[in-house]
Amino acid sequence: MSKVTEQVESIIQPVLNDLNFELVEVEYTKEGKDYFLRVSIDKEGGVDLNDCALASEKISEIMDEEDPIQEMYYLDVASPGAERPIKKEKDFQNAVTKPIYVSLYAPIEGGKEWLGILKEVTSETIIMEVKEKSKKKQVEIPRNKIAKARHAVML
Repeated sequence: MSKVTEQVESIIQPVLNDLNFELVEVEYTKEGKDYFLRVSIDKEGGVDLNDCALASEKISEIMDEEDPIQEMYYLDVASPGAERPIKKEKDFQNAVTKPIYVSLYAPIEGGKEWLGILKEVTSETIIMEVKEKSKKKQVEIPRNKIAKARHAVML
């Protein structure tokens, strides 16, 4: 996590808490000549366009006040969507029995990317049930080897 995203998180978290929204993710990226601050929010039952507009308005106000970003940027507030990132302990616990996608820093059992059902979560590892050809197998993945994890849509 970059210093900018850490600063932004600490500034906007209280605002989102007051609105009963969960802060899912903050990204600050440069695309071409433009900078984008992307904020993903959620709440019980999901967020709609009005929720995103309200959060965007409140985030914009506090960001203008605090002014942690020097460059001009576009603010984008959205739902995390069906392929929501899995980052926090709570996210992993909520994903048990659900399909997830995991990319790793280094291969485990010959693979750097795994798609399957999250079966178990501990403080050190996750266990996924994956399909290999026509057979199912379980793969144990150390959490410190996970580069990214997200919910997956499996058809």
